Amino acid sequence: MPAYSYSANSQHLLEKFSTLIDLLRYRALHQADQTSFTFLPDGETEVASLTYQELDRQARAIAAQLQLLEATGSRALLLYPFSATLEFIAALFGCFYAGVVAVPTHVPRPNQSSRLQGFVVDAQVTLVLTTTSAIANLDPGNTQNPQLAALRWLATDNITSSLAESWQEPMVSSDTLAYLQYTSGSTGKPKGVMVSHGNTLHNSAMIYQFFGHTSNSRGAIWLPLYHDMGLIGGVLQPIYGGFSVILIPPGALLQKPVRWLQAISRYQATTSGGPNFAYEVACQRITPEQRANLDLSSWEVAFNGAEPVRAETLERFTATFEPCGFRREAFYPCYGMAETTSFLCGGVKTAAPIIQHVDRAALEQNRVAIATQSQAGIRRLVACGQIGLDQKIAIVDPESLTQCPADRVGEIWVSSPSVGKGYWNRPEQTEQAFNAYLADSDEGPFLRTGDLGFLLNGELFITGRLKDMMIVWGRNHYPQNIELTVEQSHPALRPSAGAAFALEVNGEEQLVVAQEVERSYLRKLNVEQVIEAIRQAIAEQHMVEVYAVLLLRTGSIPKTSSGKIQRQTCRICFLERSLDIVGEWQHHQVNQSSALKLLIDSES
Repeated sequence: MPAYSYSANSQHLLEKFSTLIDLLRYRALHQADQTSFTFLPDGETEVASLTYQELDRQARAIAAQLQLLEATGSRALLLYPFSATLEFIAALFGCFYAGVVAVPTHVPRPNQSSRLQGFVVDAQVTLVLTTTSAIANLDPGNTQNPQLAALRWLATDNITSSLAESWQEPMVSSDTLAYLQYTSGSTGKPKGVMVSHGNTLHNSAMIYQFFGHTSNSRGAIWLPLYHDMGLIGGVLQPIYGGFSVILIPPGALLQKPVRWLQAISRYQATTSGGPNFAYEVACQRITPEQRANLDLSSWEVAFNGAEPVRAETLERFTATFEPCGFRREAFYPCYGMAETTSFLCGGVKTAAPIIQHVDRAALEQNRVAIATQSQAGIRRLVACGQIGLDQKIAIVDPESLTQCPADRVGEIWVSSPSVGKGYWNRPEQTEQAFNAYLADSDEGPFLRTGDLGFLLNGELFITGRLKDMMIVWGRNHYPQNIELTVEQSHPALRPSAGAAFALEVNGEEQLVVAQEVERSYLRKLNVEQVIEAIRQAIAEQHMVEVYAVLLLRTGSIPKTSSGKIQRQTCRICFLERSLDIVGEWQHHQVNQSSALKLLIDSES
């Protein structure tokens, strides 16, 4: 199978550093006055920036304070509002410099601290790093959560810079745990992936090579920095490559999507991106008048990952923004996850995305049958690229644990130096997910990704998620296929805002669909007409009858922090009747309380 090898420069960088401390100290010595990060808190106005020397000094001061607190070896929760993005970065490296395991997260909304409390308990956190204003707003002394109140809270913006001189470099190696990256929880309870300094440096080397970065590259990142894509792509990759990045809070993009592309245009960024939904939002909400002032000709890598990449989105975005200088070849579909640090594989930087047509009916039987664009009943899949030479991907039958033939869909297993050390304090789940061996050859260990896909001409294609796949009327159905059918069935339905999931009714799997309505249609919504369009489209394209259809208020469907639809959460909310429904249709009433009990019992 074809695979990427590292360039001489990339290999040189990877061999130069053994820890993230080495990395930043090198930049602070050799590029002291170069701006590493520029922050636009409203997505438009420059307010603050950091040079490599300033970041190194702040990190050393924070680390020295942590060393005074004898925190080395402990876990620290990084709890920073988006307005304190640069403080978050300094605290992150302060943890690295002190040998403290960082646990990145975000300030919870009012009355939504249960997830935060879960992190504290699971990670056995002993202290919280944050800002003075965040402590005042959160008021940890008066919180009703005893776990949070018992922690030591440290405002890093109050630490004097002179402490940097008393910093002592800790005993840290490439195998030392750097941080816990909590998974987004799209299919289950969040788990803390143990990521080492070596994992992070290897992943950074891959991104540097695959994205074709140089010291002249420029980034524009709006992704949340506590999430693996934002953390690696927005913080660690620019430092690894020695180039500058513009940082925008996620809320600034969601409020006014043009800010994202304006930043690329204004700063002539070469690398930027996000999940598929970000490109859809840009197409929907950036007006022709706003597009007229954009220059996207500098954009070389428009990465698209973290959720299924849709061919229709690539085409729509290209058609919309080509007049602004955007090139189709800039699109960069890629694949990865928190368990692989972030990035796993990607395509050729200068090539257009590869779109493969396959027979939909064959795919539902886990077979790969190549089709032509003119055939009926096809599915268009976007390739996620190839892997590096020091990695291996196997397509495996999830039941027999044997390698699949080339024309079969199976679970994606991966072996890579970027794969984390396992899940924090979860030995059984770590053994199951991170230490898999092929039954027929005893080859391993592999990480079981839980994703389904196949390899074709060295390119990886993702077809679905193992836990989300539904078997209705004896056929496999991938939820994203049905969700795409639903959103295209009527103009009142919002793209990338639907969930398809299965529910057992009287011993049989039944299909349920929950779908957001576009805000402009809420007041004039013809519920009966929209639901009939959904049912008909599903019947025609998937040959299955839907059991229930729920039309939801705009912006209400459960999603992860990275924008992934939480299908299992939708399923539970359906049973609890807690979704924000504006219209619905259902075949029969199910005993929801007993069904919910069975569901929770089976997944606990």
